[in-house]
Amino acid sequence: MLGSAPWRQRNPVPPLPHNSKNLLLPIAALICHLTMSLASEALSGFQKGQAYDQNRPSYPPQVVAKLLQALHIEGVAGAEVLDLAAGTGKFTELLAKRDEQFQITAVEPHDDMRNELEKKQLPKVNVLNGLATQIPLPDESVDAVIIAQAFHWFATQDALKELHRVIRLAGVLGLVWNIEDYNQTQEATKTTNWEAKLNEFIWTFKDEAPRFRNSQWRGIFDNQIKSTPFTITAFASPLFSLPLGEDEVKWTVWLTKEKIWNRFSTLSQIAILEGEALKNARKVFDEALAGEDVETNENGEVALHGATYLYWTSRVPDVPIGSGGE
Repeated sequence: MLGSAPWRQRNPVPPLPHNSKNLLLPIAALICHLTMSLASEALSGFQKGQAYDQNRPSYPPQVVAKLLQALHIEGVAGAEVLDLAAGTGKFTELLAKRDEQFQITAVEPHDDMRNELEKKQLPKVNVLNGLATQIPLPDESVDAVIIAQAFHWFATQDALKELHRVIRLAGVLGLVWNIEDYNQTQEATKTTNWEAKLNEFIWTFKDEAPRFRNSQWRGIFDNQIKSTPFTITAFASPLFSLPLGEDEVKWTVWLTKEKIWNRFSTLSQIAILEGEALKNARKVFDEALAGEDVETNENGEVALHGATYLYWTSRVPDVPIGSGGE
C-alpha cells in the first residue's frame, strides 16, 4: 500500500546499509562541467541520442526498487523526484511506470538526448533544459535526486550547493554507475583477457574529461570536512552526510558481438572517433573478441561482465536541528 511522505518532517536519515543483490544496467546522461556549460566531450560524443537510446539497455524493475528504498521514496505516493542528467530517459521511463505515480522532473542539457526523451511523452514527467549548477527548480522542491551515469561530469562544489538547494530536508541524493569490465579502473580485476585488452585500449585515451573510473568525483564529498592549519574546507558546514552509503553488484549479460560493439562505441571517447581512428578502434575490438577466453552460449551471444555501483547520501540541514539557533 502506498503512503504519504511523513518522513519529510524528520531529521536527515543516515546512509542505509548496503544489501543490494541486483543488476543495474546503464542509462543515458551527461551534463555541465566546471564552466557551467555542457562539457565539450559530452557535447561531441553524444550527438546521436537515438543510437544511445537504442544501444544502452534499460534497468531491471527490481533494481530500481532497491535504489528507491535507499532514497526512502519506495511506496511514497506522489513523491517529487528530480532525474538529473536524464539523457534519453532510460531511468525516467521506469520511474514513470511505478505505482507511486511520482511527480518527476527530468533535467537534461544535451539537445539530442533531451529530444529523444521528449518524444516518449512520459506521464507525470516534466522535461526541462538545465545544468547541474543551474537547476530550474525552486528551493527545497524535491524529495530525492537521482543522477545516473553522470555525476563525474559535474562533481564540483557549485553542483553540490545547487543539489542541496533543491532537495528538501531529509531528502536523499542517489548516484548510480554501471561499469563494464572494459571501462573499469586500471587496478580492477577483469573477468576475462579480452575485456582486459579493451580496458587497456580505453586507457590509451589521455583526454582531460572526468571519468567515473578516475574516482575524482568522490573528492567533492570528502572535501566537505577536510582542513589543515593552512587551508580551510570550502564548505562552512557539510551539505551531505558522510560516509556515503554504497553498494557494488557484479553482473553478466549476454549480447551478440555486434551489440557489444554498439554498446562499446557509445562510450564518449569512442563515439567521437572518425575515419582511421574509428577503424582502428573496431580492429582492436574485433581482435579482442577473437580471444580464446570469449565465452559464448548456444545462441552465439558473448558473456559481457561488469559491476553496478550505487551511492546515496542525505541532505544536511542548513542549521543543525536542536542547535538552539534562532
